[in-house]
Amino acid sequence: MKFNITAIFLALVFSDATAFSIGRSSNVGIPSASSSTALALDGDNFEQSPTGKSRLGGNQREPTVQDISIMDDMITKMSEAKPYELPNAVSKAIRVVSSPRFFMRIAERVDMTSDENEKEKLSALASNLSTTIEAVVSTAEEKLSDRAKDVENVVKAAAEPDSGEFLVPLSIERVDAMRVALHKIDPADLDETFLTTIDAWMNKSHEDGLDGMVCILQKVLQMYAGESIARARVELQANVGAAIAGENQQKADQLVADEEAAGPKPAAEFMDKLMGTDTDLWEVEMRNEFEADGGVSAQALTGEVQRTMEAVILGLENGSMTQRVQAEFVKELVTRIEQFQK
Repeated sequence: MKFNITAIFLALVFSDATAFSIGRSSNVGIPSASSSTALALDGDNFEQSPTGKSRLGGNQREPTVQDISIMDDMITKMSEAKPYELPNAVSKAIRVVSSPRFFMRIAERVDMTSDENEKEKLSALASNLSTTIEAVVSTAEEKLSDRAKDVENVVKAAAEPDSGEFLVPLSIERVDAMRVALHKIDPADLDETFLTTIDAWMNKSHEDGLDGMVCILQKVLQMYAGESIARARVELQANVGAAIAGENQQKADQLVADEEAAGPKPAAEFMDKLMGTDTDLWEVEMRNEFEADGGVSAQALTGEVQRTMEAVILGLENGSMTQRVQAEFVKELVTRIEQFQK
């Protein structure tokens, strides 16, 4: 499949504001094992979505018991927070707190409690949230233009350099070029607004029948998740070293240095490799590793994935797109590993 870059960006860039407001209204939650996987490689979930709204998994279903529990946790924390703390909390989970379902849950909590003080706190929260969301959204829309440029730069790298056309499936060269473009973005800018922009563009592309562009944006999400998880794993290693040392940073640094001198654990090393590997090549990489003499086993890799989920993914802001996209990426990896364990 091939299509030209110019017409696509004209359609996407000029529709950013509308697409953002549409995507923002989607329901959000941490994906359960039964939810659709937004990062699945065949793209069927995008094409078969019954909603025609957000193209990210978890935005296409009714909230689960786990989702409600997450909402309750957020509501409780926000109701006890100082007013000046709300903007930061809201900005980290704007898609959740701005959804009608979140406000409905606050109303349900008001009806469920007989404590007048609790009723007053929840009612005040609903009122304060409305004002805070307006301010946060206004700021987010200002950031949207900058993030749109970042997304555009990564997507442009997927186009053939000679013709400017996108050839789907992408060649290895174009995937590598996208990864280079992603590396040029400041990690601090790979935030909720960056993901919201991708979600909005995916929504618009799907509405316009540009399934190839949906697959390319899906690839951007996969690269983002892999790079973010790999970076978090490195930071986690340093933080654990400092925590174990307990006394001073010098001792922590020495602990990390000793661990590095001993060499990385095979499963951890292979996990890091997969995070930087195109997901289309995961099966090949895993088959080669699992069948090699002295190679990492599927069980050992699963253990490393589980540790990453517990130490990295669960430490992200509950309900955020950051957490959900990375969680779906890791769950997709688990699905691929399980194919070798049957």
